[in-house]
Amino acid sequence: MHDDRVLLEARLDRFIAERLRPAVHSPGPSVTVERWDVPGEPVSFYKAMAQDFHPAHTGDAWGTPWSTMWLKLTGEVPDGFGDGPDVDAELVVDLGFTGTGPGFQAEGLAWRPDATLVKAISPRNSYVRLAQLGSALVGNRFTIYVEAAGNPAFPQPADFSPNPDGRRETAGHEPLYTLGEIRLVERHTEVAELLADTLALAGLMRELPPDLPRRSRLLRALDAMVEAVDPDDVVGTTAAGRAILAPALAAPASASAHTLVATGHAHIDSAWLWPVRETVRKCARTFSSVAALAEDHPDFVFACSQAQQLAWIKEGYPDLFERLQRLAERGQFVPVGGMWVEADTNMTGSEAMARQFLEGKSFMAAEFGVDCEEVWLPDTFGYSAGLPQVAVAAGMKWFLTQKISWNQVNRMPHHTFWWEGIDGSRIFTHFPPVDTYNCEVSPAELAHAERNFADHGRASVSLLPFGYGDGGGGPTREMLASAARASDLEGSPRVVLGSPRDFFTRAQAENPDAPVWLGEMYLELHRGTLTTQANTKRGNRRCEHLLREAELWASTAAVRCGLPYPADELTRCWRTVLLQQFHDILPGSSIGWVYTDAERNYVQVAEELEGIIADSLKALAGDGEVALFANAAPHPWDGVPALGLGTVDAGEPATVTPGPTRDPAGSFTLSNPHLTAVIDARGLLVSLVDARTGREAIAPDVAGNVLTLHRDVPNQWDAWDIDEFYRRSVVPDGGEVEVSLEDSGDEPAVVVQRVVGGSPVTQRITLAANAPALAIHTRVDWREHQKLLKLGFGFDLRADTSAAETHFGHYRRPTHTNTSWDQARFEFCAHRWLLVDEPGYGVSVANDSTYGHEVTRDVRSDGGTTTTVRLSLLRAPVYPDPQADLGEHEFVVTVRPDSDAAKAVEQGYHTNLGLRRVLGSGPVEPLFTVSDPGLVIEAVKLAEDGSGDVVVRLYEAHGQRTSGRLEPGFAALPAVTTDLLERPVDAPAGVRADDGGVELTLRPFQLVTLRFARAGEPE
Repeated sequence: MHDDRVLLEARLDRFIAERLRPAVHSPGPSVTVERWDVPGEPVSFYKAMAQDFHPAHTGDAWGTPWSTMWLKLTGEVPDGFGDGPDVDAELVVDLGFTGTGPGFQAEGLAWRPDATLVKAISPRNSYVRLAQLGSALVGNRFTIYVEAAGNPAFPQPADFSPNPDGRRETAGHEPLYTLGEIRLVERHTEVAELLADTLALAGLMRELPPDLPRRSRLLRALDAMVEAVDPDDVVGTTAAGRAILAPALAAPASASAHTLVATGHAHIDSAWLWPVRETVRKCARTFSSVAALAEDHPDFVFACSQAQQLAWIKEGYPDLFERLQRLAERGQFVPVGGMWVEADTNMTGSEAMARQFLEGKSFMAAEFGVDCEEVWLPDTFGYSAGLPQVAVAAGMKWFLTQKISWNQVNRMPHHTFWWEGIDGSRIFTHFPPVDTYNCEVSPAELAHAERNFADHGRASVSLLPFGYGDGGGGPTREMLASAARASDLEGSPRVVLGSPRDFFTRAQAENPDAPVWLGEMYLELHRGTLTTQANTKRGNRRCEHLLREAELWASTAAVRCGLPYPADELTRCWRTVLLQQFHDILPGSSIGWVYTDAERNYVQVAEELEGIIADSLKALAGDGEVALFANAAPHPWDGVPALGLGTVDAGEPATVTPGPTRDPAGSFTLSNPHLTAVIDARGLLVSLVDARTGREAIAPDVAGNVLTLHRDVPNQWDAWDIDEFYRRSVVPDGGEVEVSLEDSGDEPAVVVQRVVGGSPVTQRITLAANAPALAIHTRVDWREHQKLLKLGFGFDLRADTSAAETHFGHYRRPTHTNTSWDQARFEFCAHRWLLVDEPGYGVSVANDSTYGHEVTRDVRSDGGTTTTVRLSLLRAPVYPDPQADLGEHEFVVTVRPDSDAAKAVEQGYHTNLGLRRVLGSGPVEPLFTVSDPGLVIEAVKLAEDGSGDVVVRLYEAHGQRTSGRLEPGFAALPAVTTDLLERPVDAPAGVRADDGGVELTLRPFQLVTLRFARAGEPE
């Protein structure tokens, strides 16, 4: 038999493009179009309706970057238009869509005159069925309004050149779009069904091996369909074409076919290539389309993953919110994720991660009556080793992501497995093998999912999240048509519509003993997100600690003084901080507008929290002139008790003297009873000796406080990526270094001034009176582009691993590069501290706002090992924000020799939580005390339910089994163990409450939340 496959497939492609697709719609009458261009930021529907609209026409220019245009569409439906069993009347609106996909260009939202929503107008989903118009259709006449957003079409992912449109002040002033045709059409539903049949079978055919009989039979059936359908009368001959394809569609899937549970989804980045204000509108557009689709397709299920986005809908679009609630009652709209946003899970702090779940799950339970049990993080840039425990403590059972499929080097060995965290908590985890969260349910995607699945033989089911995402859009009727045809189709995996819960329940039941992955799930990509947009990262860290202080002191003041607890204010501040931990805001991968907003928001949150702290401390301290200091850290500090107010045992100030050192010319020596540090004439730390051991921490022939500037031009994804080859190029510094002494006040400082590249840098190196750590305060006026600034220390110790703080504990990583997994982990995250150590001795480096770290090792000629720690301070990518990081920055880094995990934990808290001075009458006892420093209190607050109960969250911080006692400093009933949502749970074996407190024996890094009802208070 002659091989005519290529010829017939080309014929089929042309028939689809030139005959079948155009025949789906028949043009009807045009409509009257009028416009009003909003002069500034978006306005409400009611304000828009009060404006004067003017005629608009096809071909009109519109849409300067970030602008809004309202269209008024009026028309008359001819008698009989759209009537008939296989015809549906629709209004099609072309806003001038470009080739870019949905969510990355112009978008619209259709409104009825009564201020209710119809659905979105977007690429590949630009229709409104007349049956959906409701009150907008009176008799044969209709009026609807379209709120059109002129969002710039940012080039991605191939083009990473600078684009000024990411900031309102630098965006262009020329229109981006040309208004397309707007008219009524008749949609021939049987032709649309034939098109879906054809695409399903043709797509399947191309995925099958050429020597498979099924492939040849599909080609012959499709060719016969082309013969049967008259190109001059497609509508009239559609039935004949469908009849020919029916047997091919009816052939059932094999008994061993993989099953894909298809869940509708729209991954909407809460900010990225658009500001937060536009995300609110994206949510309204997407969710209104989802609601319309669900109302037409009762078997369709949609998963929505971010409580913040639903809160926006509740506030701004109440009619849509009520529709979503009704769909949720029917099981079609399914809240998942249980988090306030899909947060970054590397840099988000411990308590903030707990609050992501508390706020997210609480909102979804209150508004939709559901207890979310599925963590849903398809696009976050890696997953910390501490996350499983936090999720399990929030009542989560399952975890989903697909981002690790982006790894540059190593492939994860499983798609379905148990993920185990640092404390031993496990959560059942799934990576959809389709390798996308924006699946279109194409035959190619279905085939890839089945071929790619790593757990055949052990499991038979995986999840298929489908719908346009990133910029929103969601599922379409075409995707549902494709899913229907693949429900039981020979050669294809089976597709069933369902919820994430449906999938996870089935997957866990068939594979309860799935393999285990221990520790972090490191993304071998996007390492630069630990550093980009440093001021936003600083704002996040500062606000996380201000929230700790505000809750602690407000709770203490409520218990001690009866001061009203500012619950609403604290919730508002928390939700702002949680929003900005979204995985494209905190990581620095959004446009500049997002960071203008974020940094302003951090300032406002900080001001409000500072007010709460001041009011609480004033109430606690009382009237008087005694100098008191408030210590919000979980360890005593200079004589001030942890979590209490007291007087400071200041000690003798450190001394600073010139030389002698390894390099005595122009050097300075800082010394106190704990530590001696030497800064040489180059401004480098050349000696660091602790008094207890007398051991030199700095390795021979190297130094600490070394600022290094590298060329930083990754292959792609500028703001996201640091590629390993940056190490090969070092940019020379900018000239001379000036080192001087500042000997004023209680804390003398060595001041180092230099120019790095073209950026002035000033450092103040200090040693506090009782401090066991040297502090380096760095101020940079950053003027670079595509450069990376590192701060490094070479230590004389042999560290096989480094320990970095993560959620409620720390995580050890190898310092060697024995495997490809180790080599790929050349830049990693640490929260407040990093420790490198050998048996009996270590050095810890703490920071106040830095997350990106690296550790390398080298054996010297003398046989010793130099372990180098470097912190990534600043980057300067040009996409998507050409002005990223330009301007003033401040960093604090502290270095502590003779350290271990216990000392590093203490150093991390003290570096981020300074003592606060307040005048008052006398000391104030803390609300809680613990008998062992390894039991660290992370949060003290009043209960969310307004009962006045006091909630304390603590964890084992040293990585070892620890026993001790927690005692409240107020009259309380016996403690109740709770989950993160403050719901009672069974106390674990190592937690025993009695009348006076709680006896604790915690395993390494175990997290415990306890709730104390105050004695005499109403229960």
